[in-house]
Amino acid sequence: MTELLNATGRRKTSVARVFLKPGSGKITINGRSLDHYFPTQVQRDDAIKALKVTDNLGKFDIQVNVHGGGTTGQAGAVRLAIARAIVEYDENTRAVLRKENLLTRDPRMVERKKFGRRKARRRFQFSKR
Repeated sequence: MTELLNATGRRKTSVARVFLKPGSGKITINGRSLDHYFPTQVQRDDAIKALKVTDNLGKFDIQVNVHGGGTTGQAGAVRLAIARAIVEYDENTRAVLRKENLLTRDPRMVERKKFGRRKARRRFQFSKR
């Protein structure tokens, strides 16, 4: 299979587009390598967890465009996008990825600020007198 597979992943306000093609295992995120883009090892491991679980580490060249949010949200978005692209490549990996909870989009978002309040839920200080 030489075609280019793509998938989208989201978490909080981050959006990641992943382009996956068979290759040597090179991962670039916004034009930078994985090690240079994500500062901590935890975020790097989180981003490529789907490749490790399905034993595909080093089998694909991955090019990622990600924007919005912070580094942790971006790592989660990349993780979901890679998992979706792997399922598109091989449908048999769906059960393994589902078991590891890698195909579930994290629905938690920042709650919007309501009028008449200081923040989303925080009220102004009550004064009896």
